[in-house]
Amino acid sequence: MTTRKKNSTYSRNEETLIECDLTYAINKIGGRWKLQLLDQLAHGKLRFSDLKRAFPHITERMLTLQLKTMEQDGLVKRTVHAEVPPRVEYELTEQAHTLMPILDQLSKWGNKQRQKDKTQAQ
Repeated sequence: MTTRKKNSTYSRNEETLIECDLTYAINKIGGRWKLQLLDQLAHGKLRFSDLKRAFPHITERMLTLQLKTMEQDGLVKRTVHAEVPPRVEYELTEQAHTLMPILDQLSKWGNKQRQKDKTQAQ
């Protein structure tokens, strides 16, 4: 496998984008399921099975990967209870809670744009 040149356009663009705070934030919450998972967890602690039930079309593997990534990014806290069978709960971290008002505003903006687009299409 070849390595990318340090002075290539791609490498320079990547460095510039990494320094952008907005791009950094979008990378944290980007992905097909992360926003929906954050929205579900905003209502309180949920078990894996609860999340799977809320999103029947996501595979268990993808749900696991998304939750692991969100845990590594400091957005989700995973608690394992020492029971038989083991009980695992997921909840938002304080960092994720500070993000929720922003996501609420983004959702409202999306709703307005969707309605606007529907009326323009008619």
